[in-house]
Amino acid sequence: MKVTDNGPRPNVFDIETATVENTNYRTVAWTGRYLQVTLMSIEPGASIGLESHPETDQFLRIDAGAGVCRLGPAEDDLTDTEVTDGWSIQVPAGTWHDVVNTGSEPLRLYTIYAPVHHASGAIQASAADAERDEESGADEPPSWSVQPASTAPDRHA
Repeated sequence: MKVTDNGPRPNVFDIETATVENTNYRTVAWTGRYLQVTLMSIEPGASIGLESHPETDQFLRIDAGAGVCRLGPAEDDLTDTEVTDGWSIQVPAGTWHDVVNTGSEPLRLYTIYAPVHHASGAIQASAADAERDEESGADEPPSWSVQPASTAPDRHA
């Protein structure tokens, strides 16, 4: 299923099918003014990477695979919870978090960011591509999205 980010215009698509069929590390599916939907595929043994977004709330939903969600107030103070198809994860701004694929198949999930966190329509085949785009500034939210007045940088472990 092909998904095209037409944001910030109205959009409708089968998010479960798109998520399960997505093979990219990250595909930005829709970008609004205030929130964003991305699809993710995490390979067995890999993870999203331990991080904290000081100004961004996140909602994640697992649509295929099995993993461990790690959440906590500090990078060395995390609680692990096993997650699988149908589980959701809510990450308040400033919370350290990671999702690790503990299964033998790709972990397929979608994430909703509020506010917008990535470049509109971005497709990053691998975590290395996502990191490169972030470091180069190519993964900045679009100018038409509403961002916090003071944007603290993300933290990565």
